[in-house]
Amino acid sequence: MYWVLAEISTLAKISSVKMKLLCVQVLKDLLGEAIDYDKVSKLTADAKFESGDIKASVAVLTFIFTSAAKHDVDSESLSSELQQLGLPKEHTTGLCKSYEDKHIALQEKLRESSLRLGRLEAVSWRVDYTLSSSELQEVNEPTVQLCLQTEGAETGNTETTIVSVSADKFRVLLTGELQHISSLLQLQTLFIDIY
Repeated sequence: MYWVLAEISTLAKISSVKMKLLCVQVLKDLLGEAIDYDKVSKLTADAKFESGDIKASVAVLTFIFTSAAKHDVDSESLSSELQQLGLPKEHTTGLCKSYEDKHIALQEKLRESSLRLGRLEAVSWRVDYTLSSSELQEVNEPTVQLCLQTEGAETGNTETTIVSVSADKFRVLLTGELQHISSLLQLQTLFIDIY
């Protein structure tokens, strides 16, 4: 987080008008349009930014916008926080106005690009007895077949996976791993519902 403080002092070197125009370019990039680096270079030329300063300024603005949108921060609170970190009020006003204009679109874009996992549709199982022969006797060895139907995150198609495990391995899975996985799936569902 110290890098944010360092870059806020860098941002304070440009005028508030150019700051707002820089914010517009960064927001365009976040919303899927190409950032115009020539325009960004011209905006920061008066402050004699080197290429590292330009990249760092774009990075800190990207961080500020995405963090604020992700946590649904209102522009008034964002303005207050940035001023406390040392960004001049005129700069914060332009930044927050740009943020306020694109807040909803930015949140939607972040939702679209967030990690999406497939969803478990159905689970079925059966026990099969396999006859194995040895020289002395025939032994019934039970195996558990799990049939998992999932909806693909990208395609939306239903995919079926069949897993066959021995009874001993199934007991180990059931007592340890499957309970852990079940709790993780519940957390994933909670996370998706919240976000």
